[in-house]
Amino acid sequence: MSPNLRIAFRFLTAKKRAMFMSLSCTVLGVGLFIVTQATTSGFERFFTKTILGINGAVRIEDKIQDTMRSMAAAGASDSYFAQREGVKYIEGVEEALLIAEAVREFANVRGVSAVVRGNVQITSALKTEDAQIFGIKIEDHVRVSDLAEQITRGKLDDFRDSPSGALLGRVLADRLQLVVGDSFVLTSRGQSRRVHVAAIYETGYREVDKSNIYLQIGEARSLLRRPAGATFLQVSLFDPSRAPQDAAKMEQVLGHGAKPWQEREKTWLAVFRALRVSTMITVSVFTLIASLAMFNTLAMIVLEKTKDIAILRSMGYERRDITQIFLWQAGIVLAIGAMAGALLGAGVTWLVGQVPLPINGIFKTDRFIVTWDPNHYLAAIATAVVMVMVASLIPARRAARLEPGDIVRGTAQ
Repeated sequence: MSPNLRIAFRFLTAKKRAMFMSLSCTVLGVGLFIVTQATTSGFERFFTKTILGINGAVRIEDKIQDTMRSMAAAGASDSYFAQREGVKYIEGVEEALLIAEAVREFANVRGVSAVVRGNVQITSALKTEDAQIFGIKIEDHVRVSDLAEQITRGKLDDFRDSPSGALLGRVLADRLQLVVGDSFVLTSRGQSRRVHVAAIYETGYREVDKSNIYLQIGEARSLLRRPAGATFLQVSLFDPSRAPQDAAKMEQVLGHGAKPWQEREKTWLAVFRALRVSTMITVSVFTLIASLAMFNTLAMIVLEKTKDIAILRSMGYERRDITQIFLWQAGIVLAIGAMAGALLGAGVTWLVGQVPLPINGIFKTDRFIVTWDPNHYLAAIATAVVMVMVASLIPARRAARLEPGDIVRGTAQ
């Protein structure tokens, strides 16, 4: 142990109660910082997983046009020209197969599914509801979504093997009191089609589970009178975080609008981000209290140890040695507080992860969702280091400026 560190430890033990308060606040600050970030990030990541499992990482839709004309798109009576955000589009993807093959050439693409979407009315024996049908090729769609894992009743193979089968969301099935095997009628554009419930799925996103119906793509084309093309292509990526960059490249190469999931869900992501920042600021109050306590304690030590400082300076200790002695005191408290705070944060995070918490709205879970991320621990410790060391620097520099002669004469400031 170096002489400076030994002296710092002796000074530190002279103020046990004050140092314990600073240490306690540091432990609480680091621990609570970790816990709050683990919970808010956990819910955000679970929401992201849910969204990616429903809508994929990128959606390709609407052909980009250089000019705008108020006329029907050639060969597609139900598509039309539109203008959004200063960019001109033809709605839909006419050459869906060709575009899908081109998308598969991108290195980060895991799967592509062409989807035909339309509004319908669904009528059971009891009531009628508005809904949306999604015509899919099931082999492609299970590669870009979690639909296979979301089936709660029935079997996906029954949907795959039955042209007239449909997949209903749990909320919609409950509202219409439909079970697997029941038949119902879909109505769109003046024509009706009777299909049956092949299976029931649940994503946990209530808005999806109460409105989305999956049909075989051929059945959806027939009902919506759309013999070719697709409404959009749903794309899954190996690395969803790169969706904005990949979407920009796809839009440039393919000539179709490509929207990443970060843009589609920017409202909810902003909410989670604001929640994470607000909790970070709130729990940092404990670290701020620790830094103020450290400042006060070191300032008192400087006043009480002026004679000791004079002796040290007379023995040849330089100003930087005196500064180091006082910064070592803050460093000792920080080291112990950071280690104990990290252990506290890990323990409480594990306990919170066991707490029952039924949620069914924008996602479904039956317990608190937490995430284990080393960056949370690094951020918590870094926050404590910055606050406590900055607060400790002022009394440390004041102690270093004390001169032995001024102390003896009683004129030290």
